[in-house]
Amino acid sequence: MAINKKQPSLFRRIIVLSTFGGLLFGYDTGVINGALPFMSEPDQLDLTPFAEGLVAASLLLGAAVGAVSGGQLSDFIGRRQTIKYLAIMFFVTTLGCTLAPNMEVMVLFRFLLGLAVGGASVTVPTYLAEMSPASNRGRVVTVNELMIVTGQLLAFTINAVLGNLMGDSSYVWRFMLIVASLPAIVLFIGMLRVPESPRWLVSQSRNEDAHRVLKQIRQEKDAQKELTEIRDSYEHEKGLPKARFKDLATPWVRKLLFLGIGLAIVQQITGVNSIMYYGTNILRDAGFATNAALVANVANGMISVIATVIGIYLLGKVGRRPMLLTGQIGVIISLLLIAACSYMFQGSAALPYLVIGLTVAFLGFMQGAIAPVTWLMLSEIFPLRLRGLGMGFSVLCLWLINFMISLFFPLLLSSFGLTATFLVFAILNIVAALFVKRYVPETKGRTLEELEQQFRAKGDKDTAKTNLA
Repeated sequence: MAINKKQPSLFRRIIVLSTFGGLLFGYDTGVINGALPFMSEPDQLDLTPFAEGLVAASLLLGAAVGAVSGGQLSDFIGRRQTIKYLAIMFFVTTLGCTLAPNMEVMVLFRFLLGLAVGGASVTVPTYLAEMSPASNRGRVVTVNELMIVTGQLLAFTINAVLGNLMGDSSYVWRFMLIVASLPAIVLFIGMLRVPESPRWLVSQSRNEDAHRVLKQIRQEKDAQKELTEIRDSYEHEKGLPKARFKDLATPWVRKLLFLGIGLAIVQQITGVNSIMYYGTNILRDAGFATNAALVANVANGMISVIATVIGIYLLGKVGRRPMLLTGQIGVIISLLLIAACSYMFQGSAALPYLVIGLTVAFLGFMQGAIAPVTWLMLSEIFPLRLRGLGMGFSVLCLWLINFMISLFFPLLLSSFGLTATFLVFAILNIVAALFVKRYVPETKGRTLEELEQQFRAKGDKDTAKTNLA
């Protein structure tokens, strides 16, 4: 299938504007990296190591809730409308965090901000997957991952600039946080100018509207063919009751849910977000001063963007499984080297430079292979009727693991140091690599409807074998 060459600007607009949700996702999760050292000062929020973890992780707990509720909301009112409401929530909660007078208010608004982040983490990739032709879907969906890491790079850069220019100001962290209100405004206005997902429109019996949208973003013959595929898939399930949690107990769907949760856990136990949220603290622990750590941390954001661009290119050339396995091997080696160097060079002037170099290598493998494939496959594997619910439940688990790691990472780092902390992550990733090798299928080059038929047929076959046994 090909994009309508008469309307390339519309398709580009859909990609750019909707992925401002990913940009906000990235900025709001990355800005805490540089803001924490300043808001932790006695004359500010006076945070202990556990309180730092609570401030950072409260967003992630909200994101876990937002992932499930956002998926269900997008099934009910549509992908586009959901993203508009999320933009409003991003704006309001950003103001709340910026003006927070104490830790309790900060935690509350970070949790509410997390609802928007979690909703965006489900709805934006789903919207992009459903707007994209099968031949371009991998690259288009992973543009959202590029915007996430771009948002984190933007956060790290603004943190470094404000931290060095306004480091003497007691309220520099408030300026770091308020910047996120601007892309929230762009997201809201932008979603007024793009169409709804044709797949969601078909699910609402609005076939003519779906065809009109497809003709805007596909060539005519491809638009009709894709509409037929979507309608056939939907008609097959139309007689079934509305998606509920109990539907996830169907044997073949349960296997997909197992796969989705597994992919979510694989991404999070890399420990990537301990670096993205606490990179400044890690570099300070390795030997950098705060201002130097803020500047050095920009390198983590830069490599994340570069690696994601490379990953998007590779998705069009290489299968999902090989990319995941290559990423896992690179991550394991990087984590083992960080643990080894922090043990052998403890107290050395070379240690902070070794750590920043190895975290850059780690992020290259993580953001260039594991992250884009994870978000893409989560948007691919679930059937239309259960896509919002299934992806939402998988991403719920992703955010819960993220929450646990982020909550306890400052305590682990302060209690056990760099060596033991990163050695634990290395061991966890060996287990993750074994999971990928054993359970993750290849999905490259197939339409969403073809994937559904494949998974359903395999599930029916396995059920028949079980009944015979």
